[in-house]
Amino acid sequence: MLSPTSTPADVANALTSHGYLPDDGLATAIFLALSLKRPLLLEGEAGVGKTEVAKVLSRWTGGSLIRLQCYEGIDASQAVYDWDYSRQLLHLRAAEATGEARGLGTSILEDQLYNERFLLKRALLRAIDHGSLIPPVLLIDEVDRADDEFEAYLLEVLSDYQITIPELGVFTTTMPPVVILTSNRTRDVHDALKRRCLYHWVEHPDFEREVQIVRMRVPHVLAPLARQVAGAVESMRTRNLYKPPGVAETIDWATALASLGVSELDEHTVEVTLGAVLKYREDQDKVRQNGGIADIVKQAFERGAFHG
Repeated sequence: MLSPTSTPADVANALTSHGYLPDDGLATAIFLALSLKRPLLLEGEAGVGKTEVAKVLSRWTGGSLIRLQCYEGIDASQAVYDWDYSRQLLHLRAAEATGEARGLGTSILEDQLYNERFLLKRALLRAIDHGSLIPPVLLIDEVDRADDEFEAYLLEVLSDYQITIPELGVFTTTMPPVVILTSNRTRDVHDALKRRCLYHWVEHPDFEREVQIVRMRVPHVLAPLARQVAGAVESMRTRNLYKPPGVAETIDWATALASLGVSELDEHTVEVTLGAVLKYREDQDKVRQNGGIADIVKQAFERGAFHG
């Protein structure tokens, strides 16, 4: 973790040693989030590596990764806590069977039911009440998919790092989790939540960094092929596609090509493996039109050779 003399460069080196190659802006944002103990909101197109940031932070810090996947309609019972109703019912039946229930008052029996042993801790409560010497990494993934009410509740939790359960009281922590929020910007996250967080827009990597990422994540791929793949993907991103390929697709494609024993791109190879990098038929059709695949292969070779 960070020492008082750490710098953004130290963060970049640590992330790189754990399998993630950040640019200077992202490394600085992560450094500030860790130093200031502030949540970090990462926005960007799908597949640029936002979620992976939380995973690599967990590997680096040694803190457990707690992931909350947001979706429309998510509420406290899925994100914060719920009660184990089946165990509560079994407890009631056991108390009735043994005669214990007759000797207890209703309030005492209720107190037994709403005991912490019957509490189901969801992601947010587990991140607050973690009981560890190392803070966990809380990943709140695709927060833009949640609705306004949940976003408002999330703001309250992240402001004080405490959660109130009426039957049990307040859960709080002196060692808050490292919080990473991601958004694909399907809608704008509210200003109030953004003000609570540090913010960074995650771009697609430039050509050279994408080559390095491919070499790091797919070490058995040949160096010339890695450069050609990065060049081909770079070309695809300029073609106004519905879903331009992200880094995840670049890695998938390089892995597929290496598995096929491909040493360099050609039109036939691109044609038959296009599904590894473009996941929408409309995008594949657009790339195939008007000699598009030939152009992509040509640009891939030119780009790779120019920087080789």
